[in-house]
Amino acid sequence: MPRKLKKKIHVNQHMIRANAKMKLDNPVFTVKTYNSNNYGHTVTIHGPSQVVYSPDKPLSCGAKVWIETDSTVHVVNTQNKSMMVL
Repeated sequence: MPRKLKKKIHVNQHMIRANAKMKLDNPVFTVKTYNSNNYGHTVTIHGPSQVVYSPDKPLSCGAKVWIETDSTVHVVNTQNKSMMVL
C-alpha cells in the first residue's frame, strides 16, 4: 500500500482580504503537500487530524496555524471542481 502524503491545510488570510476588497470569490483554503498546493472553498478531512499553532516556526507561506493530517482530503471549489488529495 502506498504511503499517504502529509497534508497541511490553512486559511489564506490575504485571499480573504483580496476577495472582500475586490468583490471576488477566490478559494481561501490551501491544502499543501510536499509536491503540490490545492485550493478550494470547502475541505473535508476523511480521518484523524490535528490543529497546529507554531508562531516561532510558521509555514513557508507565513501561516502560523494549520491543520495536519495523513488522511485523505476532499477539496471543492466554487465551480464544483472536486479533487481528492491522498
